Amino acid sequence: MASTDTRAKTDDLAGLEAGLDALDAVQTHRPPAREVIVKKVLPPFIAVGLVLLVWQALVSLKVTDETKLPPLSAVWDSLTQMWLAGTLLDVIWTSVSRGLLGFLLALAIGTPLGLLVARVTFVRAAIGPILQGLQSLPSVAWVPPAVLWFGLNDAMMYTVILLGAVPSIANGLVAGIDQIPPLHLRAGRTLGATGLTGARHIVLPAALPGYLAGLKQGWAFSWRSLMAAEIIASSPDLGLGLGQLLENGRNNIDLPGVFLAITLILVVGIAIDLLIFSPAERHVLRNRGLLVKS
Repeated sequence: MASTDTRAKTDDLAGLEAGLDALDAVQTHRPPAREVIVKKVLPPFIAVGLVLLVWQALVSLKVTDETKLPPLSAVWDSLTQMWLAGTLLDVIWTSVSRGLLGFLLALAIGTPLGLLVARVTFVRAAIGPILQGLQSLPSVAWVPPAVLWFGLNDAMMYTVILLGAVPSIANGLVAGIDQIPPLHLRAGRTLGATGLTGARHIVLPAALPGYLAGLKQGWAFSWRSLMAAEIIASSPDLGLGLGQLLENGRNNIDLPGVFLAITLILVVGIAIDLLIFSPAERHVLRNRGLLVKS
């Protein structure tokens, strides 16, 4: 009888361990392509389709005047004209290249700055509140002084991008480092990972989820800052970007052109996030067991 009870308890413990192992196990395999299309790709297209449907319905039913909301056909005609003229891709690339280069510069500055603020108490006390204040300051506020400092050139554009994006990247890294368990850092120091070696092999990998969130926000601030600079500081010497395209539409009272520029700005911002930052974030979370379903 005692042997039976012991065997039963052993089986219960084995079952409990198996259940806990099942809870701890994380599915890291990639879902089928059909599932990805249905859950990830199709919903945004449906949402965009609904927006376009409502847009066209408002115009067709005369709910709003065409001088306030142009028909989709007029916006499409503007897009077609730019494509046939060979200027569409040039306009997009002018802004995208500036935005990406400015973001990389902000990344190179914001990362060491965030490490310094997070790891040095005096620096955090001195600079931390300033970074928080800069992050809340609208990027458009930097355009007038940047124009006075550098004139209407690319240096002015990149200055506005840096002042908008660096605080977000640095604050994101600081937030990620603050969330690292102290035991993790002590274990790294015990193993000899200090200074730059500790930052590279311990601090940055452990802070990666928060750091990636800061990078996503940094890109958003880079793109918004660039658009503000292009809209306000228009000049033939700067080339035609999406911001200048939007401002030209306003000056020419070209409402379809204005909506085309807004649409292109939105599409580029979403595309960069979906193609670069979202996959990187899912990869990190999946590898750390924080993303069960992808």
